[in-house]
Amino acid sequence: MLLVCLIWGTNFSVIKSAFPLMPPLAFTAVRFVISSALLWGLLRWREGPVVLPRGKRAALVALGILGNTLYQVAFTVGLAHTEATNSSLIISAVPTVVLAFGALLGIERPSGRMYAGVALATAGVALVVTAKGVAFERETLYGDFLSVLAMLCWAGYTLGVRRYLRGVSPLAVTALTTITGTPGLVLVGAPQVLRLDWHALTGAVWMALAYSSVLSLVVAYFIWNSSIQRVGSSRTAIYMCVTPLFAAASAWVILG
Repeated sequence: MLLVCLIWGTNFSVIKSAFPLMPPLAFTAVRFVISSALLWGLLRWREGPVVLPRGKRAALVALGILGNTLYQVAFTVGLAHTEATNSSLIISAVPTVVLAFGALLGIERPSGRMYAGVALATAGVALVVTAKGVAFERETLYGDFLSVLAMLCWAGYTLGVRRYLRGVSPLAVTALTTITGTPGLVLVGAPQVLRLDWHALTGAVWMALAYSSVLSLVVAYFIWNSSIQRVGSSRTAIYMCVTPLFAAASAWVILG
């Protein structure tokens, strides 16, 4: 999970660095097509023909739309309209939301130590990141609002995987929710993709696509879903508090 935090923390700046040459929705559509193809091939290679347990198909489709289509549109467009540090700080509220709603809906029974841990971690994130300075201003308000929507979508996805997809392998959860979330992203991103000047894309943009497709989606999503099934949604989500530290550091190095 610390590897996931490193991958996702760096991903904020990697994605943002590609936006001047590749618009946000086009970038997201292309990276999900690449990731879906990789995950489908990996799933067939590792598990053969996919046979889903009864009653899981609707959940997979719904969670694919929530955790990929809606989350990625809100996250990517939000990131394009706010600071990378702002976005990462908002997304780091996922553990608090997962803990609260997980307890409210009876998905998990958090202990007092877990509540204390989430509170301490969230306060620590706020202390470290705001020391650098967070610009919640009129210019970033739209992006900040979309980042909040993205955070809620990801929290819902995390709880949904824990509640509805028990018995489905982490690789199948990762592959099938990514694939079911991709058509919506392609549809939304199609206008930007069609207007894109592919010859103007630099090697750095293609490297950003490769990073975001292979590491951020395939590797990190697989680890995330594995962790949810092994230790629960609250214990997995608390690691999101570490992500802004990597995000702020990488934003300083990559974006200045």
